Amino acid sequence: MTTAIDADPHAITSTTDGRGGVILEGITKYYGDQLAVDDLSLNIEPGEFISLLGPSGCGKTTTLRMIAGFEHPDAGDIRISGASVLSAPPYRRDVNTVFQAYALFPHLSVAENVAYGLQQRRTPKSEVRERVTEALDLVQMRRFGDRKPTQLSGGQQQRIALARALVNRPAVLLLDEPLGALDRQLREEMQLELKLLQARLGITFVFVTHDQGEALSMSDRIAIMRAGRIEQLADADTVYARPASAYVAAFVGQQNFFRGAVSEGGAAVVGANALVRAAGPVLGGIAQGEAAVRPEYIAIEKDAAAGSAPEANSARGELIGVSHLGDTMQFLVRLGADQSLIVRRPTPDAPTLRVGDAVLCTWAAHHVLLFPSDAAAEEGGYIAPPTA
Repeated sequence: MTTAIDADPHAITSTTDGRGGVILEGITKYYGDQLAVDDLSLNIEPGEFISLLGPSGCGKTTTLRMIAGFEHPDAGDIRISGASVLSAPPYRRDVNTVFQAYALFPHLSVAENVAYGLQQRRTPKSEVRERVTEALDLVQMRRFGDRKPTQLSGGQQQRIALARALVNRPAVLLLDEPLGALDRQLREEMQLELKLLQARLGITFVFVTHDQGEALSMSDRIAIMRAGRIEQLADADTVYARPASAYVAAFVGQQNFFRGAVSEGGAAVVGANALVRAAGPVLGGIAQGEAAVRPEYIAIEKDAAAGSAPEANSARGELIGVSHLGDTMQFLVRLGADQSLIVRRPTPDAPTLRVGDAVLCTWAAHHVLLFPSDAAAEEGGYIAPPTA
């Protein structure tokens, strides 16, 4: 499927030979008769922070493991820093990997675990001490340097595994959901620290996650994967504001979808509870489509004319839930027997509404995204609508 966003999201656009550049060219991987990665091509620039984002089973971890050398592709080529590594074992690739499993040496102290790779490379002792201290400071674990891994919590052990990988300063650091064991506050702090460290050291980061917040907050580019392929490859702003498909729109952030017949020459979708109109015709020649509007783009108020037919880009319903999310208020509106609408407004500006109120929801045409139905999407031809 081609889009106006990215004419070919799998195309290799550069052949850089710089240290840390990674090129995947048509890699395919089967497990038995199950296709895990499907003819995937991707160019990762030296010093780039790129995230492979998607649900379980989409092929993101398999792709990471093939870069690391723990899996071998059935077809295609992998080049790191300009050289093919298909015949190179993992320990001869200029990469380090942080997996979800900690894989720490239980008989060594925390500092000794972090220093292990440097010692194997015969790094001078003075440099080892300095770099171990730096790595432990990064993950806020210096005071635990003398402890054994068994004396640490699971989250602390994951932080040590991360420090051990970073201390070697490889050309490419591969991370398979390394922050999953951390609590929310520390995870958010680590996201910032990871990005700052990556920028300072110039190491290429390939980050695998199913957490869209992690990908959006840290990445230079995000490759959203589906069924072993890249559905969209772009920066965070583009992925969020101009998703290439309904799949991407639903996976990144949250959307309210209206499904129905395409009308007005491809500019609108007639849903069961609303006529949803975009800023221009984008679904010409397609019979069935989906319109999407993000919760933060919808205004809500008490309905002064309950029972009358709504205009385009508006919907009437009953408020069935109110949630305080800190900086935003979330409203859940029932539009009909089979559809509800999520609305989010900044807390200082949110209207005072109660469960049971009749409410009117409205949104602007330039905030509407239109997509073909799944059957039409398989045939291609989708053009992204303009956005504000």
